[in-house]
Amino acid sequence: MSLASVAAQQNAALAAAITAARSAATGSSGSTTADSGATTGTGAGASTAAGASTSAQTGQAALTALSGNFSNFLGMLMTQLQNQDPTSPLDTNQFTQELVQFSGVEQQITTNSSLTQLIQLTQSGQVMQGTAMTGKPVTVTSNQIPLQNGKGSLTFTAPAAGPAAIVIAGPNGQPIRSVSLNAAAGQNSWSWDGTDNAGNTVPDGAYAVSVVGANADGSTTPLSFTVTGTATGVQNTASGLQLDLGALPVAFSAVQSVGA
Repeated sequence: MSLASVAAQQNAALAAAITAARSAATGSSGSTTADSGATTGTGAGASTAAGASTSAQTGQAALTALSGNFSNFLGMLMTQLQNQDPTSPLDTNQFTQELVQFSGVEQQITTNSSLTQLIQLTQSGQVMQGTAMTGKPVTVTSNQIPLQNGKGSLTFTAPAAGPAAIVIAGPNGQPIRSVSLNAAAGQNSWSWDGTDNAGNTVPDGAYAVSVVGANADGSTTPLSFTVTGTATGVQNTASGLQLDLGALPVAFSAVQSVGA
């Protein structure tokens, strides 16, 4: 393969990676804002407690309302029984069915309250497990790379040896770091020193990233990758529990491995 062909493949991979990084930056910006808005409380414990308190209050309110309605129903029933026309007594089947319906609703509300408590206990356990990850290196799947203390790293898999490109984009979608390299077949690792294309140091944060491989026919293929960062906390959001890698929040389902 000629040097010109290799250069053409690298350029193609770089152009595709830039496009992918811009798209990831735009999407990540919106999702990060949404996640931040969904977070309740000032931390994992506070948000979990707030959610538990709201659920408990809702269940208690429903039981209180049902109890009041049930008491009113029994009072009206006793009044009717005491003042019924002996020649036309009340239909016992009707009020028996109504009693059964009230009992069924009461059991459903009690069951829902029990399930809510079970969910709260499960979430509390997950928060404790997530807290145990704090301070440890965690590898996750994400289209963003966490830059912590001026360092970031990712691992990608190439189906065959050949040119590849890695592009990191800023919040506005503009590429700030572009790298062309020759990937080996299989797993490849790359570390970011926290500088842009001009050699300037960029602030810590979560940056959109893309990895693209070039094919011999001139086409390009997005390559799967994972990013690694240090777990800094756990938060409970409306969409579920999330693990924080510095400025990058990820779902627990995105966690691939946890280091020592």
